[in-house]
Parts: sequence; C-alpha cells; structure tokens
Amino acid sequence: MQFQLTKEFIDQLKDRVASEDSAWIHKNVLELHHADIADVLDELSHEEAKHVYYLSSEELQADILMDLQEENRDRLIESLSTKELADQIENLDSDDAADILGELPEDKIQEVISQMQDDAAAEDIIDLLNYDEDIAGGLMQKEFLKVELDWPVNRALRQLRRQAEDVERVYNIFVTDAEEHLLGVLSLKRLLIANSTTKIAELYNSKNIISVKTSETPEQVAVLMEKYDLVTVPVVDYQNKLVGRITLDDVMDYLKEEVDKDFQLATGISEPMQSDASIWAIAKARLPWLIIGLAGGILGAKVISGFELSIASIPELAFFIPLITAMGGNVGVQSSAIVVQSLARGEQQIGGILSKIWKETLVGIVNGILLSLLIFGIATVFGGIELGLVVSISLFTVIIVAAIFGTFIPLILNKYKVDPALATGPFITTMNDVVGLFIYFSIGLLIFSLMA
Repeated sequence: MQFQLTKEFIDQLKDRVASEDSAWIHKNVLELHHADIADVLDELSHEEAKHVYYLSSEELQADILMDLQEENRDRLIESLSTKELADQIENLDSDDAADILGELPEDKIQEVISQMQDDAAAEDIIDLLNYDEDIAGGLMQKEFLKVELDWPVNRALRQLRRQAEDVERVYNIFVTDAEEHLLGVLSLKRLLIANSTTKIAELYNSKNIISVKTSETPEQVAVLMEKYDLVTVPVVDYQNKLVGRITLDDVMDYLKEEVDKDFQLATGISEPMQSDASIWAIAKARLPWLIIGLAGGILGAKVISGFELSIASIPELAFFIPLITAMGGNVGVQSSAIVVQSLARGEQQIGGILSKIWKETLVGIVNGILLSLLIFGIATVFGGIELGLVVSISLFTVIIVAAIFGTFIPLILNKYKVDPALATGPFITTMNDVVGLFIYFSIGLLIFSLMA
C-alpha cells in the first residue's frame, strides 16, 4: 500500500519527536521506503529532521540523503562531521557520492576522503570528481559488473559475486579484454546455463554494442538511450577502455534539473533559488530580466511617442496596441520553444532544425492569415475599413516577424554557447513588443496617408 503523507501524520510525528518517542518513529517512519522518509523529513524543521535522520541506520541515511530536497540536504550535510559524512559517502553509489562532495570546499573534500575506510571507493570518487558535471564522465558511476574475455564461466561467476556487493542494480554484464577495452555484453541467462568450463568468448555478444565517450553531453546520452531503449549504457575513454556506466535514472535526474533551470531562465529568473532564500536573493535573481523588461517598455514608449501625432489624429490606433504586443510576444515564445526543445534534445543537424523553422514559418503564415481576417472584421466595425486594413496587415506582419525572431534567436544564442532558454520569456517578448509597435504604427501611417 502506497504511503500517503498528510498534515495529521506530520503533526503527530512532530509530537513524537518532541517527546523523543523513538519506538513510534522506528515503526511508523523508518520502516517506510527511503523516498517516502525523505518526503516526511522535508516537511519537518531542520532540528526535527536531524532527530529522525540520526535514528536510522547508516545505509538508510545514505538513501534518505539523496532523496531530500536540495536545500534540506545541504543543511543536513553541513551539520555532519567529516567522519559522519565519510561514513554516509561509503554507502552511496560513486556518482551520488561525487555529486555531494563536488558541492563542498576543496579542503573539506580532502578531509572527508581521508576519513573513508574503503580505499577503492575513495579512488572511484576522486576519479569522478576530475570530470565536469555536464559531461558523461561526471554523470557515470563506477559500480558495474565486468568479466574478461578469456575467463571460464566458473571464474566469471566468482568474480561477479564479489562485484555484485557494490552494485545496487544489475542491468548488464560488460565484457572486456585484459587491458579493460570494452568488447561486448554478456547475457546473464547464457552465463547461468553455460558449462562451468566454457569461456566467456563463446558466450558474449560483440555486435552493435552501444557506448558513450566520457566527453559526450548528457543530452547526447539521453538521445542515445531513448533511441535504443536502454536502461544503462557503458562509458569508455578515448582508448575504448571501460570506465563506468550511466543508468537511465541518472540521466532523467540530470535532465529534470536542466528543465527546471531552463524554466527559470525562460521566466526571467537568472539564478537557481531555494525555497528558503531571502527576499533580497530572490529579488536579485529576477532583477536582470526585469531591467530588460523595463528597457523594452521604455523603447516601446519611445516608439509610441514617435507616432504621437498619428495617434492624436487617429485615436482608434491606440485601441489595438495591447493586441499587437500580446500576439507578437505569444507567437515569438511559441516558436522559440520549439527550437529550444529541439536543441535540448540534442538535435544539432542543421537540416532537421531548418525543417522545423520552415514548418514554424508556415504555421505563422496560416495563423497570421486567419487571425488577420478575424481582426479585420472587428477593427472595421470599430473604426472603418482603413483601421481594419491597418490592424489586419500589421497583425499578419508582426506574427511572421515574431515567428522568425523566435526561431533564429535561440539558434544564434546556441551558436555562441549561450543557453538558448534565454531566448524565451522576457527577451523574445520585449524585442517583439518594440518591433511590433514600430511595424504597427508605420503601416498605420502609410495606409492612412494613402487613403486620405
């Protein structure tokens, strides 16, 4: 039965923590799945969470630690001594351990590693810390099952039993030569039913082996795993030596973090914010894009002031200013979202991206025609056929221009190594507001002067 977190349960737990009722906490909290325990601790104060956390076993503590919300995990780690943290690290997969240590100051990293009793685990973590977190090497884990090509089945089974102690989830058995070069994969079924003296060379599969280099991006890894429906993929260095594996859950965790970052950028938040961040920190993170919006508003006002005489003589033009700016911003954000999504999925081939641009342009033309015909009738009722022509032609032009901006700006930003998510939200909207207003008043001035 799935655990349901309720306010009544949290209130009762708080009372039990206050009365130090360890028996109740063990029975009702610490027997839950570690992900559910983490959800519970996220609802408690720091001191309450620490009390429950320290009642659990070291192995359970390690699992809970990785499932806590980031800000709560950081606070808990700060409260641990280097020896306690070292003990926790040894119970984690190497990639998770490296992620936690990577957030610490260099001197504390060295102190924690020096406190670890498992030298092999310490070496694996040190190796992972040498990789940037935004490449496959920084995403991989060092725990995997491996056999060598010339081993007989009985030796392979003995070695796998030893290796399996450190591997939480077994998906594949990789086959290498004596120099660690990746040669293929081995089916567990074939291994179990084979004769004990049969060599691995007679059992393994060496065809169509999918692997990734340590330098590849997580997005490239995700595309590969999706294409070939993989739950794990081996990681090799430039000599094709097996150095680790990446599991699907690690890729999904990374992509989720990137989606959260991109969403914040798209909505005008330039820095990641924790739930307990100060008002000044939150304001500072949002300020840069609000300044861009302010600058855009000033430019828009400047454009309007440049056509002040036209508006004074044709006041109906002012009625449709919100319409022009809103439609331009909406179309621009929609178009840019398509391109940003393609880039985020690792689509770098210019042909594939150009086809999306062409499709977005055609969509813009179709929507522009339909919306322009609709607004022509509405504007004509408000101010006559001249106003109808001005608004409809302007709207059509603004939609096409916004679609072009929305498709090309993310590509330009990506070319210069700037996160294309910056193209959405305030950036595209502000640009389309200014350009849209200029187009609207220019067309209005032209048509009314021609029909005067």
